[in-house]
This record gives sequence, C-alpha cells and structure tokens, in this order.
Amino acid sequence: MTRYLSLAVTACLVAVAGLSFQRVFGFGPVVPVAAAAAVVPAVLCGLLSGPRKGKDPWPLWISLVLTVVAWAGTVSVTVLRPALSAGTLPQTLREGVLSSWKAILTTLLPAPAEPELLVLVNVVVWLAAFASAELALRTSLRAAPCLPALGVWAVALLLGVDGPGSNAPLAAATVVLVAVLVLVRADGPGSGSESGSGAAWRPLAIGMPAAAVLGAVAFAAAPVVPVSAEPYNPREQVRAPPPLQRDGVSPLDRVGGWLLNPGQVMFTVQSGRDEIERLAVLDRFNGVTWSSTARFVPTGSRVPEGPRPDREHEVEQRITIRDLPGVWVPAPDRPRQVEGLPVVVDPESGALAAAQPLRPGQTYRVDSVVPEWTVEDLAAATVATDAEAKAALELPWGPGAKEPPVQLAEFRRFAEAATRGAVSPLDKAALLAQYLQRFAKYDVTAPPGHGYRQLDYFLAEGRRGTPEHFATAYALLARTLGLPSRVVVGFDGGNRVGDTVQVRSGDVMVWPEIKFERLGWIRFNPLPETGGGSKGNDSVAAGKTEQKLEQAQKNAVSQQRGEEQGNTTEKAPQKPVADNSPPPWWVFASIAGAVLLIGYVFAVLLAPSLRKRRRRAGSPAARITGAWHQALDHLSDVGLSTARTLTAHEVARFGASSVGEDAHGHLRPLADLVNRSRFAASRPDPRAADQAWRHTDALGRLVTAKAGRIRRLRRRLHPRSLKDRRAPAKAQPAKAQPAKAQPAKAQPAMTPTSTPPAKTPAKAPVRRGAG
Repeated sequence: MTRYLSLAVTACLVAVAGLSFQRVFGFGPVVPVAAAAAVVPAVLCGLLSGPRKGKDPWPLWISLVLTVVAWAGTVSVTVLRPALSAGTLPQTLREGVLSSWKAILTTLLPAPAEPELLVLVNVVVWLAAFASAELALRTSLRAAPCLPALGVWAVALLLGVDGPGSNAPLAAATVVLVAVLVLVRADGPGSGSESGSGAAWRPLAIGMPAAAVLGAVAFAAAPVVPVSAEPYNPREQVRAPPPLQRDGVSPLDRVGGWLLNPGQVMFTVQSGRDEIERLAVLDRFNGVTWSSTARFVPTGSRVPEGPRPDREHEVEQRITIRDLPGVWVPAPDRPRQVEGLPVVVDPESGALAAAQPLRPGQTYRVDSVVPEWTVEDLAAATVATDAEAKAALELPWGPGAKEPPVQLAEFRRFAEAATRGAVSPLDKAALLAQYLQRFAKYDVTAPPGHGYRQLDYFLAEGRRGTPEHFATAYALLARTLGLPSRVVVGFDGGNRVGDTVQVRSGDVMVWPEIKFERLGWIRFNPLPETGGGSKGNDSVAAGKTEQKLEQAQKNAVSQQRGEEQGNTTEKAPQKPVADNSPPPWWVFASIAGAVLLIGYVFAVLLAPSLRKRRRRAGSPAARITGAWHQALDHLSDVGLSTARTLTAHEVARFGASSVGEDAHGHLRPLADLVNRSRFAASRPDPRAADQAWRHTDALGRLVTAKAGRIRRLRRRLHPRSLKDRRAPAKAQPAKAQPAKAQPAKAQPAMTPTSTPPAKTPAKAPVRRGAG
C-alpha cells in the first residue's frame, strides 16, 4: 500500500509540474492535457510493475512497450482529435514531436492552443509520469521519483520565460508534494520499520502539516527572493522568421481610392469610447514607396507592452469586419489582447495582421491601453538613438539610383526654413506640423503617390493633397532634420448607428510619428483643420485622446521656450517617479534572520514532543527504556548533568533531594522495570510498559511543580534540546554475564543496566544477570 500511495503522490507531482506550462498556453488548454498524461501512465505502471501475490512484477521492457502503445492511442483521441478527424494525424504528430519547441520559441506567449503545439506538453508529462511511476514501484530510494517532475519543470521554465502569469503557487505545491512523497516512502518496504502499521503512519501525520507550512513559506518568499540577473531566454538563440509581405497592396496605396468612395463601410466598432483605429505601421522608405519591416510572430492572444507613460486609459472594443480588404487588423494603439481572430503581431510596433485575408462577418474583441502623454513627458523629450531610430533616419536614393536625388537638398532647405528658431527636437517636430497645415490645402482629388517626385510636386507646385501626401512629406522632411520618423495608416471618426460606430472608407487617416527617448513613437498632425474624415450629420467627432496630445505638444513647446502656458488645459500633476531599485542587503538579511529564528524556536519546541512520541512507540521493552530516558530528561530540568556516572539508586536519591521523596518513589520502581525488561528471561508485557510511563509522567509533573514552567521552557530553548543523547537501545534477552564483576559506580546512569537490584548497596559489585 505504501508503494501504491507513493505512486498516487508521484502522479500528482508530475501533473502539477505539467501545469507549469500555463505560462506557455494558459491554464485552460494545459489542465486536461497534463492530467491525462500524468494519470494514464501511472495507472498502467501500477498494473504492470506493482507487486503481485506470489509473483514478481512484469519486466520493465513490457511496461515500456505497452506505455508507448498507450501513449499513441491516448494522444490520438485527446490532443490530436482534430487532426484524426481531418486525416492529417501522421503529419501533425510528426510536426508536434519534432518542431513544436521551435514554434513555441518563435511565438508570443501565450501560444495558441493548437494540437501540434500541445503534443509537446503531452510527451514531456507522459515520459515524466512513466519514469516516476517506475522509480516509485521498483526502487526504495525515497526522493528518486521526484527527479522526472523536476525535468518537466526545467522544460516549462525555458519555454515560458516571457509568458504571463506566475508559477509560484505551483512551485509551492511541488515543494509540499516532494515532502509528502519522502514521508510516505520513509516507512515503505526496505526501510526497516518494525513499529507496526500505526507507528508507520505517525511520521506522515506529523510531517504533512510541516510540509504544508514549508509550501506556504515557499509561496510567501517567492516574490521577495532577490534576483540579480535576467533569466536565460532561449528565444534569443532561435532566429525569428524573416519579414513577409503580408498584403499584395499597401494600405497607403489604397488611401486615394477610399477617399474618392467615402461611404463604403470598412468595419464596425462597439465601444464606450471613441479612439483612432490603427491599421498598418510603415517604417521603411525606398525612395518610391513606404513599406513595413515588421517581424510578425504568432500569438495566442497577448500583445507585448510598449513604452509606459505616467497616464493611460484602457478601452475594450468589439470589431466586426465588413468590406475591409487585406490582412491588416484595425485596433487602437496599443493593443494588449485579441480574442476571436487568429492574428500575428509585431512585438516592436504592436501592429496586428490576420493569418489569412479578412472576410466580411469576422468579429473579434481587442483590449487596448491607450497612452496619454503629459506636458511634463513631452517637455523633457529627447530624440531616440537606438537601432530602430537610426533605421528610421534613412533617406535612400531610390531603386537603381547611382547618385542622391536632387529633391533631398530641396527637402532639407524646406524643413530648415519651416523650423527656424526651434529650441528642441519637440519644437522642430511641432513647428514642421504647423507649417504644413498652413502651407498646403486638403484635396481628395490630388493624384496619389508618395515618392520623391510626387512629394516634390506637392511641396513646390501643387500644394494640394490627401492625408497620404501630408504624412509622407512630413516624414521625409523630419528625417532631413535628424528626427526618426515613420508613417501610420488608420481610421478616425465614423458614423454612429445606435450603439455601433460604422467606420467608413472616407474616415481613413494617415499620420506621421516621431520617436523620442523613453516615450517611444509620438503622433503629430500635419493635416489642415478642414481635412480628414467623411462628414455627415451623424458622424463621430475625433477622439479626445489626440486632441489632448496636440494641446500637450503646444504647451510643452511653450514651456521649453519659457512662455506662459495657456489656460486651455489643466496642468497634470506630476507623479513621483517609482523607485525600482532593489531593497538594501540588510532587508534580506533581517528577513533571513527572522526566518531562521522562527524555525529554530519551532524546532526546539517540537523536538521534545517528537522524541517523547517516538519513545512511547515500539515493543514493550523499547517503551520501558524510553520511559527511563524520558525520566532522565525531566531530572535535567532540576540540575541533573547530561555527562554523569550515577547509578540508578543515586539518580533516585538525586530526585528525592532535588524534587522530593515522591520522586524517589517513582524512580526506584522505574529502574527495576528497566532492569527486568532487559535481563529477565521473559519479555515484559504491555502492562509493565504502561506502568513505567505512569511513573515517568508523574515524575514530570513533580519536576514541573518544583522547577516551574518558565525554567523548563528556558532549558527547552537551549540548542542541546535538539540532540537526543540517550538513543534508545534494543531490548535483548537475558545472557550469562562474565564472572568478573564491575563496580556499579563505573557504569553510567543513562544505561539502566547499571542499576543494582533492590536492597543492594550502591557500591556493591554487579551480580550476574542483575545489572
């Protein structure tokens, strides 16, 4: 029964280790997979490798072959059921076993719960459950069945480094289960226990609460454990897939056509707040057109965070696709979670794209956190200098060009003239936007195009354009000034019908963004006030977020120039900067000292109780010897030395002088019981053991009344109370003693055999068989 109980504990231990994959897939997909993969092999091993009446267990190779067959059948009807019904089981199984780890490492966590990815969890947990069960049934090593579960933990931690959530509760549960497994196997076969079934369960009954306390301490200490380095991330060793052309036609090239047919409904939005919907981020310019360098990776639902401002607000939207072509998925900036539509995401920009071209009727929910930049944020802004910002400063000559285009020099002169007198990069960016707003007019009939020649015509002659012209011209002019820039295509406004906003083709918007240090990409609006959005009686006004941003930019520029800010907006209070530095070393040292002190007090107070419980267990002879040792412990509280050479009668006289004559009346019969139990021809019966413990308990009450509870507690807190200096000796039958007698005084009192029989002088030689 001990082996089968340890088998159940190992199954639970492996199942908990399998749940640590929740940082990779989430709890929902992992729970059934881990449970089945942990229980089935444990049951199978229990049937094949467990003890049988009068027969040896089946050989290991039979168990190994049958578990492979059982795994193939189980994984086919559970994890790979969709592939089984679709007729692609062999291919999906091969990809899951051989390539799932790489697919997970190139996917934003949580990974989608696809069968070919969940196969990895099933295989790892199954192998660990099989190995743990065989170790539990075929070996007597106490902690050996824990090792496979630790291997599952290692795989899960490596694959879930960047995953959401925490495995601290599961780690605490693992600590508890490991302790329980060791306690269960401590009295299993081969442990040499002879105390009976009742005594075999006592360590488990005592250790279970201690294991629970240990798990609680592990869970409470996990958040405050100091970590001085970032964990190893295997994703850094796996090359991400190269950027792919997700759409044959750039959304920027569609802007002109959408503006000429403004009434076409692109998608609908259900939300309590109006926000700009971002569609595509275009950060690379080759002299002719803008494109995206996004490295899209699969994701289950999560989108990584971007730069965090001091102020932000959350928005939840339910979007339904109508006539929006391509694969770009609209969402506010910056999305955090997408549900209902399989998407891939660019971790840098947060842009979303569908795995397949969008279809009318597709509905998804997107949760976003929209930043709100304050005057204080923008006033301290400096230009970013990272690798992405340097790439956003490139001004290529164009495909096949041998020399720089002449338009670049003209653009640089135009930008310098527009920003003359600027005192900061933010001032340059704001002045350039204001200059373009006054310089050109909004015209949806302007010829499309955003290459060097088209923009030169827009700035030099036409001076009329669509959002495509204003945004791309701003981005190129900003790059000539050393401001890293990119272009974003999205939608602003819409037509409200009930509680739903219909976003139409005429609501398309293009805007430029500049990257600043710590703040990330900040939107600027170079479009004239008369431009943008299809107008109507029921049209939705532009969101408040962009209006606040434009006003904050103006106030920040005024603050940099030393001018008084207008009263159009209330200055936001500056939040104190959070101190992210780790606590000083003495905090952790104090916590460690307090934990050690509490643990020491717990140990010294618990050790005597456990020692007394152990002395009361066993055969009658062992119980009588334990009663004598317990009596000596009681007398230690009133001054009896632990290093002494007193006979039993001298111990009794010491008790009479230190405690009272009543103590002598309990010690003398107790010593006689010990001598008879050790050297008498017949073994003592349980009644003699009960009588010995009655004398010992009565002596303990007398000592407590004499010494006082305070003194006894003070002696219990001494480190010597942790060590049992009088290990119980095994009871032996009576033997013939050597003829040469030994003086009784030479025998230590802690060995009861040194006690002479009653009515024998203390100094007399010890007679044969009398102790």
